[in-house]
Amino acid sequence: MAKRPATRRVRREVADIVPWEETARPGRLAVVEGGREGPKWTKRITAKSPGQGELIAAIEAHDLTLALGPAGTGKTFLAIAKAVEALEEGKVGRIVLSRPAVEAGETLGFLPGAVEDKLAPYLRPLTDALTDRLSARRMKTLMAEGVIEVAPVGFMRGRTLNNAFVVVDEAQNCTYAQLKMLLTRLGWGSTMVVTGDPAQSDLLPELSGLGPIADRLEALGGVGVVRLGEADVVRHPLVARMIGAI
Repeated sequence: MAKRPATRRVRREVADIVPWEETARPGRLAVVEGGREGPKWTKRITAKSPGQGELIAAIEAHDLTLALGPAGTGKTFLAIAKAVEALEEGKVGRIVLSRPAVEAGETLGFLPGAVEDKLAPYLRPLTDALTDRLSARRMKTLMAEGVIEVAPVGFMRGRTLNNAFVVVDEAQNCTYAQLKMLLTRLGWGSTMVVTGDPAQSDLLPELSGLGPIADRLEALGGVGVVRLGEADVVRHPLVARMIGAI
């Protein structure tokens, strides 16, 4: 029996889920962890704050969207969720996820293994977000088939990304030159979402390019720039309070 095309399998098998509903409703599954009720899961993506609603609308309306905001505002999750949705609906032929390989204040030293093994710790947040949207087995299958590609920023130079949904995560750790290079990778029929928090850069303040790039592109037509805040945090309530305090 002939194998079904990868795109058809994606459409039939992928279950869209979004976390953190306040109350359970018919058809939703309540996940219980450690005796305490955890997030509720539903099949549709819904905004949990006005800022998230603005981000979803911007991604749908623009070929290039920059999402700036503190940790826990759902920037990466929503970007990857919209990428999977675009792939399922046949709007793009592949997903390309990129992230700078910058250590967060500590030195990991020599990492054994092949190039993929050395990069795995830096790209893990993206694969974790993919696993939230797809099962681990489906994600690995699509990655093996080239439908989903995860690559560090350093591997993006010289490429033209046509018919792809591109997500650049942790962009605050990119220099101005790196971001300029990434933004000019955008090809025909593609969508790009750049996420990051300019206030949490692991680079020297004068080296991070996300803030200046966003300021310059905000007045440019056809580009969406969404700035999220403490009110958009969807993690533990204490996270939003800590952001305001520290």
